[in-house]
Amino acid sequence: MSWQPSPDPGHGDKLSCDAIEHVIVPRARDLGGFEVRRALPSAKAQMVGPFIFFDQMGPAEFILGSGIDVRPHPHIGLATVTYLFEGEIWHRDSLGTSLAIRPGEVNLMTAERGIVHSEREAPEARARPRRMFGIQAWCALPKAHEDRAPTFAHYGPAELPRIEGEGKRVRVIMGSVFGQTAPTEFPHPTLYAEAVLAPGAILPFDADHDERGVYIVSGAVDIAGQSFDAGRLLTFRPGDRISILATSHVRLMMLGGEPMDGPRHIWWNFVSSSQDHIDAAKEDWRLGRFALVAGDEVERIALPD
Repeated sequence: MSWQPSPDPGHGDKLSCDAIEHVIVPRARDLGGFEVRRALPSAKAQMVGPFIFFDQMGPAEFILGSGIDVRPHPHIGLATVTYLFEGEIWHRDSLGTSLAIRPGEVNLMTAERGIVHSEREAPEARARPRRMFGIQAWCALPKAHEDRAPTFAHYGPAELPRIEGEGKRVRVIMGSVFGQTAPTEFPHPTLYAEAVLAPGAILPFDADHDERGVYIVSGAVDIAGQSFDAGRLLTFRPGDRISILATSHVRLMMLGGEPMDGPRHIWWNFVSSSQDHIDAAKEDWRLGRFALVAGDEVERIALPD
């Protein structure tokens, strides 16, 4: 794959600097030795395209017997997109799905009107020290899809387009970029990709969608003469072409899409265009009306007070 030549804005170009809309520093919390950093939603932006939650999981090191242990819990009105750099998570849901997700794979769970899932680790994984590192994003669903039946899809590394050249390696997770399209199906124009850059590599980011951002997972970048370190979500104004210069070895996530069809209500694990839908989901979970997770029926996370 050759990268299409184009007149990138030069570093220090004022128009490029002005293209940065927000710099968001995620909120961090510790989940018993496992740190999660949440970049979205924030006070500066509720969504970037359909992306309404954006969590960095880890990096964390687990000793023997410890690890990921998220009991069954419900979702409505969103799709979870799980992508790992290191480690393994065992996913089970109320559709009967039971499988592990590993680095370079994608789990796309579309909750629609309601689904329940758990995220744990296999017993054999807990028998050895290991690392966990990845991203879980939640994408809001269009209003027309909030009351449909839930679905689940898993994609292996060989199914996701990979583009390499000039010190850049890009894996397309959702949508299209650099002439390649991922097989992941989502009912809203969306872009999501992992980019790994060598020092000195320049990654162009065209204005194919009105809402765009990059999350710097590791390393540091320069955009128009301004430096940004890991753990930052940068969002861009519509219309401007961006050039991202890697000033070290860099891993980042490209994300975006068209604006969602209106704001969303968020409460716990529920996202909806309607507060009434969220209130009904609260009552359904409290009264045990959601379907059970096959193979993980005993425990569940209680409805928050």
